[in-house]
Amino acid sequence: MKNKLIFAVSAFGLLAGVAAAVYFGVKHPPLKPAFPPPADPFAAGIYAEGIVESDMPSGKNVNVYPEFPGTVVEIPVREGQEVKRGDLLLRLEDSIPRAQRDLAAANLKSAQDTYAKLAATYAADPGSISRDQLDTQANSVAAAKATLALQAATLAKYSIRALQDGVVMSINASLGDYVSSQGLYDSYTQAAEPLLALGTPSRRLNVRCYVDEILVPRLPPPARIRARMTVRGSTQAMILDYVGIQPFVSPKIELADQKQERVDVRVLPVIFRVEAAPGLRLYPGELVDVYIGEGPAAETVAGAPGGR
Repeated sequence: MKNKLIFAVSAFGLLAGVAAAVYFGVKHPPLKPAFPPPADPFAAGIYAEGIVESDMPSGKNVNVYPEFPGTVVEIPVREGQEVKRGDLLLRLEDSIPRAQRDLAAANLKSAQDTYAKLAATYAADPGSISRDQLDTQANSVAAAKATLALQAATLAKYSIRALQDGVVMSINASLGDYVSSQGLYDSYTQAAEPLLALGTPSRRLNVRCYVDEILVPRLPPPARIRARMTVRGSTQAMILDYVGIQPFVSPKIELADQKQERVDVRVLPVIFRVEAAPGLRLYPGELVDVYIGEGPAAETVAGAPGGR
């Protein structure tokens, strides 16, 4: 009986092994990609990974930090909102600097009243007070004016305003948060973050392409550089306008971005300007595929959707 059981189990295992071999030996056709991979439209193009960024000299968004510490009491803007130069972005609790401003204004009023009385007395009887006493009081008035101007400027720093036209890209602060000149402490990342980040409107965007250093010698002359961008997850392709090259080859950081991290790959940033095709939205920070070539692009580029 025991031998029969052993033979039955062995036969079952043999049949299971044969069935598994047959099943896994069948070649299944590969799944079709959701979107066709980007193709090189040039005769000998260079592939580069690009990132969409704001149209600013540095390409980076403007990170907003306060000059003085305080508690956030007002955030009148929202993410994605366009703002003009001078618009209020965020306001900190300012009762103390406001009181100091009012005290400076009162001291100025007192100094001016005293000077007016001394000046009237001196005009009526020059011998009643000395000229030095009148000049000293005039200096006190000037000092009080400077103190008031200082306190007023300090109070204005508690209302953080936009220094240029732009778009609110992100808001990290919330009402009641205590912030400092180092920014806002994030308990999740355990790092300091800016209160807000400002970028340029979406109609003014750049694409920063990172060209591998081994491909740098193949870059065309600046006057002949052409490029086409493909948005990931879309069949849209757009012609890019060459802006310039950042003449500094830097390490390509992709992981922890730590100082002790060693990176062997170095890249050269090449910057292009992009205009989004109708019906397609681009956002700063989005990764795109770019081919860089020389001279006019091939017919494929000229007829590509979004081409100009």
